[in-house]
Amino acid sequence: MKGSSLARFLPLAFLIFLFPLRLQAQVYSGISDVALSANMPESLSVTLTGATSVSFNLTPGGVAAGNTAVPIQTSWVLKPNRTAVTLVGYFDIPANALTNAGPPLTYITSSLVLGEVTGTEPGRTTTFTAFTQTITGIGPAGGSLQLFSEPIGGGNKVKTRDDTLALEIDLSSVPLQPAGDYTGTLHIRAISP
Repeated sequence: MKGSSLARFLPLAFLIFLFPLRLQAQVYSGISDVALSANMPESLSVTLTGATSVSFNLTPGGVAAGNTAVPIQTSWVLKPNRTAVTLVGYFDIPANALTNAGPPLTYITSSLVLGEVTGTEPGRTTTFTAFTQTITGIGPAGGSLQLFSEPIGGGNKVKTRDDTLALEIDLSSVPLQPAGDYTGTLHIRAISP
């Protein structure tokens, strides 16, 4: 019997010899920490994704539509405290939004330039409206137009939206506007308070 007991004990002794650590308690070191930091900067951008020039065939006392609409892409990544994104078009000097160098020197005021935003996004200007608004923080008094204002909530802190701006010049109130080649610059800018 001694031989058979030894034969049974040897495999068990061999297993204990191979795996002695499993029978002992584990030892742990102290904790070392790695500090992590990450920054997602805020951003707000406006890109003209197509036409950057619009032409008008003016007629005395008439309304002239621009030859093309202007596609505008507005993108943002905002912090939680932001409440809205507003897109504004404006002229530097409302009294002379477009200028004919003449002679004589003549102007088309921003009140005669109208804009309308087409698309499906919320908060847009849906009828042709004159550039006569005053928007705090952008453009001069009486020379701006809010193209859209979108409230910011949890679901749109990060967003890209596409809008299309159509333009007109309405000379119906100034039927004696002199002939000439009028030029001007419309600025497009976004703000998030």
